[in-house]
Amino acid sequence: MLLITIFIVLFSLILLTALHELGHFLFAKKFEMKVEEFGVGYPPRVIGKKIKGTLYSLNLLPFGAFVKIKGEDGSKDGEAKLNDSFTSKPIWQRAIVLFAGVAVFWVVAFLIFTIVAGIFGIPSPVPDTTEMPGAKVQIIAVMADSPAQRAGLKPGDTILSLKTEEIELKKTNKTNEVQEFILEAGEKEISFVIERNNEQIETKVTPKQVADLGRVGVGVSLVRVAEIKTVWYKAPLEGLVLTGRLTKAIPLNLYLALKTKITGGKTSGIEIVGPIGFGKMLGQSFESGLGNFLVLMGMIAIWLALFNLFPIPALDGGRLLFLGIEAVRRKPMNQKVEQSINTYFFLALIGLMVLLSIKDIINLF
Repeated sequence: MLLITIFIVLFSLILLTALHELGHFLFAKKFEMKVEEFGVGYPPRVIGKKIKGTLYSLNLLPFGAFVKIKGEDGSKDGEAKLNDSFTSKPIWQRAIVLFAGVAVFWVVAFLIFTIVAGIFGIPSPVPDTTEMPGAKVQIIAVMADSPAQRAGLKPGDTILSLKTEEIELKKTNKTNEVQEFILEAGEKEISFVIERNNEQIETKVTPKQVADLGRVGVGVSLVRVAEIKTVWYKAPLEGLVLTGRLTKAIPLNLYLALKTKITGGKTSGIEIVGPIGFGKMLGQSFESGLGNFLVLMGMIAIWLALFNLFPIPALDGGRLLFLGIEAVRRKPMNQKVEQSINTYFFLALIGLMVLLSIKDIINLF
């Protein structure tokens, strides 16, 4: 099962990258730019076939995909003057080619969320008064320095049951039941049984007085959720709405987390991970169900779209920035200077990925 999970996670990430590169590829072809190679994986090459001037290759290192457009990197003198090169085309065509790869991530997210909405159901808040099969109580926030945080509770945990030495709450699926139980327990130790990544965990939490509330609490915010399916003809609208909401929520949450870090506060439930961390999260979500796996894939697609739009050299957003500078100056930047800047930033990003991967490996043990 572990090998199957690893294969599916790796295949999914490669597919996501290949679709991104396909966006660049299709519009480069549309604007009659010569695509020299479209490769899945990175060299050394395992197999390749040339069709209509483009080499389609399958490569040994399974770290994504790439597309090589003639004159794109400005590495060969004179290529900019050739009619089929990237740099010979109008700025608007080059901008579309660059943005197309980013747009594919949003299209993939929309399709994933449409499928999830129609087949598996989108996790949605439901009130305690509504009878809903499969409803569960989830933690959506954990206060810093709270009893819950010290006990190891995290956002996303599902509360299954609670008990003290005197009282017990079995198989709860309503937030008011959990809140009333904590109030009744007072400042006595409570045994929380939670579900995390398809695994049951038991932890001890001792409530304390919360001055602002005037009562005891453990420092969590709760929500009752259920996976609600959408009728097939409404599923695309649900997929579009969720894609839009997450596109807004992901950068907002990142901004709030960075702001909290800068001001010396503590973030809860937010962690920066590298490729190995992404793989671990995807593996855990796959083991907990195909629906959860697809939702996370959709979220990663949106994150990659937003990340690629950052105006950082070596990313699509950085290259779009250079095109903007070219439009303002009414002449192209020096190709060697631009390529050098892109190379330095690319190496910096690789270095960051290596550091994050080392951090991920340390966290595995």
